[in-house]
Amino acid sequence: MDLGLKGKKVIMNGGARGIGLEILKILTTEGADVAFFSRDQGKIDAALAELAGNEGKAHGDAFDMTGNLEGYVAWLNGAVDKLGGCDIFINMASVSGAGATQDWQKCLDVDIMAAVKGIETLTPALEASGAGSIIVMSSTAAVETFIMPQAYNAIKAALITYASQLSQALAPKGIRVNTVSPGPIEFPGGSWDMIQGAMPDFYKGIKVQIPMGRLGAPDEVARSVVFIASPASCYTTGVNLVIDGGFTKRVQF
Repeated sequence: MDLGLKGKKVIMNGGARGIGLEILKILTTEGADVAFFSRDQGKIDAALAELAGNEGKAHGDAFDMTGNLEGYVAWLNGAVDKLGGCDIFINMASVSGAGATQDWQKCLDVDIMAAVKGIETLTPALEASGAGSIIVMSSTAAVETFIMPQAYNAIKAALITYASQLSQALAPKGIRVNTVSPGPIEFPGGSWDMIQGAMPDFYKGIKVQIPMGRLGAPDEVARSVVFIASPASCYTTGVNLVIDGGFTKRVQF
């Protein structure tokens, strides 16, 4: 299937490893140009090396948006200038990788405000695209009680509501807004890789609850993200797509 991504301009906050990196690989393979950032220059360099040679161009910057919303907005505007526009915005920024899931202020500053400021800043470019698309990354921790009450779970739930309401508000501007909520996903150096080493019994307890019998891989989420973001899914908006191997036990209408 032709996803219609060749020549598209994609901006992602975060994305130098795991799900984000797999998304970037698919996008650039499909011919989209991308701009992304990470706090770690080493991760940026490694990601760019993996993306080298793909049809689409990749621009990566070392940048930390924590406590620096003005700098973040400036980075977004710079990415629009560098790419020559923005057709797709993928909001990946989260404190989860930094182990700050119980820090309310950091979750608000990063998980919420990255989406809010990102969408506010990029809406004019997305509208000018004529086929703008926004993906907000949430989590299955938002749709079921998971581990314990904590900021991360509540903030990710708030993102689903925010994205759903935005889908109604921005549809007349030709901009689609969808949410993707992955379940437990593991990769080397990721949160679940560390949990397996530090809390093996907890890891095994989660694994046995997944009907498919295993945790997910980053590319299994990335393929769905790219499809729902692409023109191939041009009539889809307001969706929260759960990708979890059956981990969540709920009924969604």
